[in-house]
Amino acid sequence: QVQLVESGGGLVQAGGSLTLSCATSGRSFSRDAMAWFRQAPGKEREFVAAIRWSGGTTYYADSMKCRFTISRDNAKNTLYLQMNSLKHEDTAVYYCAARILNVPTMRALDYDYWGQGTQVPVSS
Repeated sequence: QVQLVESGGGLVQAGGSLTLSCATSGRSFSRDAMAWFRQAPGKEREFVAAIRWSGGTTYYADSMKCRFTISRDNAKNTLYLQMNSLKHEDTAVYYCAARILNVPTMRALDYDYWGQGTQVPVSS
């Protein structure tokens, strides 16, 4: 059974930091593009960051480029999202996703596998 399981979410104060993890199992994701998306209450799911399978190329939404860092450890089958200088508007459910085609995109529809999400409430 293919699974992506996010962890690391939780309440954090504005200005704080948090690292999310996404553990994968059921198949090898080491050749997939992977990404993080988020969805705030009442809003559409939005792109956060993406990474190629090799980890050498990363992509970010403009508003998160200087604060968030996406990385992966293929040996551990895990994707990460380091979030710094968190703002109240970063409050959302964060999802990891995998795309079999190793071409990261900003469109949620392009991704083949999804985790169940982890909540990140940021207090102001």
